[in-house]
Amino acid sequence: MELIILGSGTCVPSKRRGSPGLVIRVGRKILLFDSGSGTLGKLIQIGISYRDIDYIFYSHIHPDHVIDLVPFLFTCKYGDAMRKKDIQIVAGKGFKDFFRRLKNVYGEWIEPSSYCLTLKEITDERISCGAINIIAKPMAHIRESIGYRIESGDGRSIVFSGDTDYCRNIVALAEEADLLVLECSFPNEMKVEGHLTPSLAGRIASESRCKKLILTHFYPPCDSVDILSQCKEVFDGEIILAEDLMKIRVS
Repeated sequence: MELIILGSGTCVPSKRRGSPGLVIRVGRKILLFDSGSGTLGKLIQIGISYRDIDYIFYSHIHPDHVIDLVPFLFTCKYGDAMRKKDIQIVAGKGFKDFFRRLKNVYGEWIEPSSYCLTLKEITDERISCGAINIIAKPMAHIRESIGYRIESGDGRSIVFSGDTDYCRNIVALAEEADLLVLECSFPNEMKVEGHLTPSLAGRIASESRCKKLILTHFYPPCDSVDILSQCKEVFDGEIILAEDLMKIRVS
């Protein structure tokens, strides 16, 4: 089981950090979570083609998390080799209506012609993707926001919050997870509703008893503050600050 950070930043342009996105490999399956601007280019850099992705999971529909969906579907149809593998997109309630509106704009340019695309809306439930179990719960950000727990057949687990404020659902989702990936948008002194600070992220990690914590989704102020120390005041486990193209194995 492997996690690859595609973008550790936000909607704010940065030379250092791209918009949100990450890949989780479980066996031969490749799962893409969110697809902010630049996702397709980052996939190339880690050696993954748009033809390789088996599932796409969205945490919510803010532009910095979904904007590369249209280029992804467009290149699946008109790229150097048309996509053949079927794909499923999983997201929160309201995604099907969002996708319908995208098709009203782009029409046949994003309509599959050589593969099957299915959409699945979920809220608080468990689904299976082959031998992989996915558990979803609503997050405290916008109405459609959900976080995910990804469990391999041998019991390993990665939890991804997407954007969220502190809530009991993310603590429950992350219970004793091998790897917990939390957004950490702003330093403690710049708390914004709907987002986490280092201390709140540390609180979630501590209460969930996760084995390892990764902080990501950094707005620029985070790069000029010692957010690691702020988080360590609350959580005494291993903490990693995400960087673009970082790879972490769960074993």
